[in-house]
Amino acid sequence: MIKKSIESLQQEAAQSGANTLRRNLGGINLIAIGIGVIIGAGLFSLTGIAAANNAGPAVILSFILAAVGCAFSALCYAEMASMVPVAGSAYTYAYATLGEFFAWIIGWDLVLEYSVGAATVGISWSKYLVTFLDKFNIHLPAQLVSSPFELIKLADGSQIHGYINLPAVLIIVFITSIIIFGTKGSALFNAIVVALKISVVLVFIALGWHYINPENYKPFIPKNTGEFGHFGVSGILRGAGVVFFVFIGFDIVATMAQETKNPKKNMPVGILGSLVICTILFVLFGYVMTGLAHYTEFKDNAAPVAVAIAHTPYEWLFLAVIAAILIGYTSVILVDLLGQSRVFYSMSKDGLLPQVFSVLHPRFATPYKSNIVLCIFISLFAGLVPIHVVGEMTSIGTLLAFVMVCLGVIILRIKQPDIPRAFKTPFVPVVPILGILTCLLMMFSLPLDTWIRLIVWLLIGFAIYFGYGRKHSKLRNSLTKG
Repeated sequence: MIKKSIESLQQEAAQSGANTLRRNLGGINLIAIGIGVIIGAGLFSLTGIAAANNAGPAVILSFILAAVGCAFSALCYAEMASMVPVAGSAYTYAYATLGEFFAWIIGWDLVLEYSVGAATVGISWSKYLVTFLDKFNIHLPAQLVSSPFELIKLADGSQIHGYINLPAVLIIVFITSIIIFGTKGSALFNAIVVALKISVVLVFIALGWHYINPENYKPFIPKNTGEFGHFGVSGILRGAGVVFFVFIGFDIVATMAQETKNPKKNMPVGILGSLVICTILFVLFGYVMTGLAHYTEFKDNAAPVAVAIAHTPYEWLFLAVIAAILIGYTSVILVDLLGQSRVFYSMSKDGLLPQVFSVLHPRFATPYKSNIVLCIFISLFAGLVPIHVVGEMTSIGTLLAFVMVCLGVIILRIKQPDIPRAFKTPFVPVVPILGILTCLLMMFSLPLDTWIRLIVWLLIGFAIYFGYGRKHSKLRNSLTKG
């Protein structure tokens, strides 16, 4: 099985010159990137869902349990990122440990996650923008905020089809333009966005704290209904599965390794730092939310935070939360697009995808052609396809990547124990095995249609790999000639 050597990857990381990514990012930038994608609108919706249907006030224990499960994979990512500080994240790690074919599977799968993620979030961003503007009596034409395949019911009762979801297209184009101008500018923009949405979360916690009703915490762990996952201890476990997906995103930090100053030190800081900060915020957020309103009030409510805010005198806070969701989605789109283009960049440099995806801008040193191609594809997808067709943003590919990274740590510890590691995952192989088991458990709990989508996408990827990638693989061709 053809693999990249760790030594060759470390040499690649040390390269500098015209066709290499610029190292502009520090530890704080990486933490901001991680927080940028972890804190999205999911925090404002999944917290209420998990509390109402699974854990009650003990949803904060679900957050802690999910964070511990996520930490197993994060520790493994930190070791790999400190040892192999190049772009590509799990794709690159799989190339070094499991071989080219498995690396292709992971890379192709991450592309699906980031593409669908960016398109889906773009569509949701558009819907929230319409809601936000409506509060100020600014009404966008219905035809320009909906896909051609959507039937819209107007106020007079008539029905029309949309033309294009223009806000969804424009946000993808806007974020892509920021990315093309370089990771330094992207990092600055993301840092501002992260600061704004963290501020809203902190304001909600601070203002809401004064109106907590202690009676809402009784019972803290509601009695199980007799069905697994509906309250009791099993409800906390099921709740952890629901909120687990709020945490996913720290792995995208690893795709930025080749643009990081002192990556051996800063990659672990970015990965673990963003996870720790978000866990603290999520626990406090869940505590205040379930303290303001009884968990039963969140049942079948699409805006559970609004229910909680109604128990305070701060009606304006609901608008601030919608603004935070808009801001949160913006940074999620940014990091999704950043991560995807860096995976494409790595796969293209290895010859597995056409060279156009690894051509860097002469001034900004970013893979701008890749950014433009992806922008066209994703923006049209977001503008013309309804959200129920795009599908909810699933994390099955990311979880599969987590499994590969955890497995890679074990393999390298056995086969190459003497390679310098700036950061070491503790208690190997226990921590990686726990990471693998946790992720597999989450994967098998996902619905069948998610697996079908993954399988179809992988079959398309196999066709591209065997039709193009295998023939043009630089490593395979160099070994053949040798």
